[in-house]
Amino acid sequence: MKLIVAVSGGVDSVVLLDKLVASREHELIVAHFDHGIRADSAADARFVGELAQSYGLVYETKREELGEKAGELIARERRYAFLGYLAEDYDAKIVTAHHQDDVFETIAINLVRGTNWRGLAVFGDNSEVLRPQLGSTKQEIYDYATKNNLEWVEDETNQTDKYLRNRLRRKLDTYPADKKETLLGAWRSQLELRRVIEQEVGAFISPEDEEYSRYLFINIDDTVALELLRSATSLAITYPQAERGLLAIKTYPAGTSFQLGGGVELGFKLRTFTVKTL
Repeated sequence: MKLIVAVSGGVDSVVLLDKLVASREHELIVAHFDHGIRADSAADARFVGELAQSYGLVYETKREELGEKAGELIARERRYAFLGYLAEDYDAKIVTAHHQDDVFETIAINLVRGTNWRGLAVFGDNSEVLRPQLGSTKQEIYDYATKNNLEWVEDETNQTDKYLRNRLRRKLDTYPADKKETLLGAWRSQLELRRVIEQEVGAFISPEDEEYSRYLFINIDDTVALELLRSATSLAITYPQAERGLLAIKTYPAGTSFQLGGGVELGFKLRTFTVKTL
């Protein structure tokens, strides 16, 4: 299998790459996205390029000038856009270095910002992205790196309180181990629940569908209807937008349309409605 290995230069991704090389199981392409947020980010790109060369691997990189004011969300979106392009070009899957501590941090961020059940089922949303280190803690990753004399670069932005993730990370460092284990159990259960929900939703919603029954959406439980509507838009809309869309499905007359946001438009007939991406 061909794998696009996302390598930032930090210890997590350096360890991931070393383990994949040692396994000799896959054809590896090293990928590095330079977001241009830090003045010295080009040095990280050079480090990763030299690392790829030391392993004799193909190296792909891209730089964008997002600027120091760019937030985590836009940086993540642009990075995955780059990785997705490479995955399609090489007909490969993406591999990232997310680990167990990332699970805690991401759930905490979602809870702080306000979330539904999907915000607890993190890292289970894309079968094209592999995350083999989710079972490893940060300490275990450090231990592997030092044992194998690996070198990596430290991102100075990890030390600033500018980002919510960093602030929560420091709090989670003191979180009791037994409570972390309980949270992991809840996370695994939520992933399984997500799988079951998406399987059930698939029985009603298909990407090939051109029209959907207004009667169905009007008469089923609103919670279920919202899940179905979001799936019909490929999760392009938020739950508040879905709530407004469901109200429109129940009340708008035939021949009208409703702009949901997220580039999605609902078009209404007497008994059915369509979902159009603008």
